[in-house]
Amino acid sequence: MNIKSPEAFRTISEVSKDLSLPQHVLRFWETKFVQIKPIKRGGGRRYYRPEDIKLLRGIKSLLYNDGYTIRGVQKVIKEVGTKKIFKNDIENKVFTDLDNTVDHTIENKNISQHSLGETKRKKLMNVLNDLVDLRKKINQGE
Repeated sequence: MNIKSPEAFRTISEVSKDLSLPQHVLRFWETKFVQIKPIKRGGGRRYYRPEDIKLLRGIKSLLYNDGYTIRGVQKVIKEVGTKKIFKNDIENKVFTDLDNTVDHTIENKNISQHSLGETKRKKLMNVLNDLVDLRKKINQGE
């Protein structure tokens, strides 16, 4: 079996196998994320560029590992751009540090929409707001 170079384009079946996702999920994500733009050749065959695959890995991680919804990931992409959610950046959680000078509550910057109960969500948001306040105080002391 030939091993392709990292810069080579991949078919939807190769990407599907590599990401452990069904092909129909990749096609669906193309409709939800305009940033995913595989090249389509004759007969509608899709060829994914390395950047597309990195973006797909990032989206998969946000959806499946971090519990984001489609809309939440769309908002993250809108706010931080696609390069910030490439797999390497996700591993470093770059997107979670959207704004070091948060002057508003995290609720106003609610990117993800987890399926938590309202009571649990409020408790978590209070803890998160407390942590943001502590971070501000630490940064002011430096």
